[in-house]
Parts: sequence; structure tokens; C-alpha cells
Amino acid sequence: MTKSKTVKTSSSKARRLSFPDEEKKHPWLKVLLEAYHIVDKGIAKAIEEEIKKGKNLACAKGCSSCCKTHEDIPVYPLELIGITWYVTEEMKGAERELLMEQLESYKKEDPCPFLMEGACSVHPVRPMACRQFNVFGKPCEEGEDPFYTRRHDVMNPVKKYVDQAFFIMLPFYGVEKESARIKIVEAGAFHKMAKELRSCNWKSLAEKMKKFDI
Repeated sequence: MTKSKTVKTSSSKARRLSFPDEEKKHPWLKVLLEAYHIVDKGIAKAIEEEIKKGKNLACAKGCSSCCKTHEDIPVYPLELIGITWYVTEEMKGAERELLMEQLESYKKEDPCPFLMEGACSVHPVRPMACRQFNVFGKPCEEGEDPFYTRRHDVMNPVKKYVDQAFFIMLPFYGVEKESARIKIVEAGAFHKMAKELRSCNWKSLAEKMKKFDI
């Protein structure tokens, strides 16, 4: 497994994940991690602002309610590539074997395919939609989706930062010209590329992982 490191930034709550060797091999990975870092900075700032208002962040390690209840998690092509790379080349040992088995038998009505023992197995490269979903106040009840039960406790999307992230990602999709990228971002046209996470063919990913081992 290639060693990763966290690069410190001006905000201790938003640090950029770094895979130095792999980023040299895969230019798209550097773009994806930069985009995630932008979004993470926006999220850290938004959480700080809510805490200043007296709110408490309910999300914590060990909570996986949204991984079970959310059925329409959007994921974009570059994010799918990142997840595929991470589980195929970075995950090792028993966790990887268990994930392959889970992906092979995955059904759309199951919880998130990457939820394992109550935790996200691809947490470093989890989609932007997952990164942005933060709940304040009390922890979610079993089976509760607070977006519908108490919308006021759910953090608003960090649109400004997401737009910046997509702006730097668009060259990966063949949109190099700055003016064209601005138009796409302003129109929100990039959302047309999104797929539903649970609807993807995850069995094919398990097969890819097996071929990689061979």
C-alpha cells in the first residue's frame, strides 16, 4: 500500500489528504484530492459558523445512520474512479476481502455498499455528497432521515466551494476553456453527470479487484 500523508493547511479542521507517489502516477488523483480539499474547507467553515450560533454537531465517529437511510446519494464519474482506485490498489488485508464479498452480493436496497461494521470503508475518498451531510442537535434516530424530519438541523450545502471544486475538475471531463467551465458551473450543468451510488454495478468492481490481485 502506498503511504498517504495529510498536508496541513491554514485550517486545522480541513487538511488535504495526500498520496505523493500515486498522485505522480495518476494526474486525475491530484485533481480529485484538491477538489475534496476545497469542499472540506467549506464544510469546516460552515460547521464553525453553526457552532458559534450555539449548535452542536451530532455527527461523530461510529454513526452511520445516513449511510443506511439515504437512497439517492449522488456520485460523479471522477469520484467513482477515485473509489475504484482506492479499494483496488490501496485497501489491503481482511477489510479488502470482506469488501469484495460485500460488493459481489450487493443489492440496491442494501445500505451503502461501502458501509462496513458501522464505518465508511472509503472515508478518505467518500463522495462530496457524503462529506457535506452534517447534522446538528441530537443524533439521528434509527431509520431517520433528518433532511425530511428536521431540515433545520441539517447543514446547508457549501455551494460556493462545491462550484470551485467542479471548476477545477472540469478539465478532466474535457472542458479546458475557462469561460466554458464558468458557464457550466453557473448553470449547474455538471450535475447531469451524477449517478446514484446504490444503483452502480458494484459487482463489476469486485471483479476488477480480483483481476488486479491476479
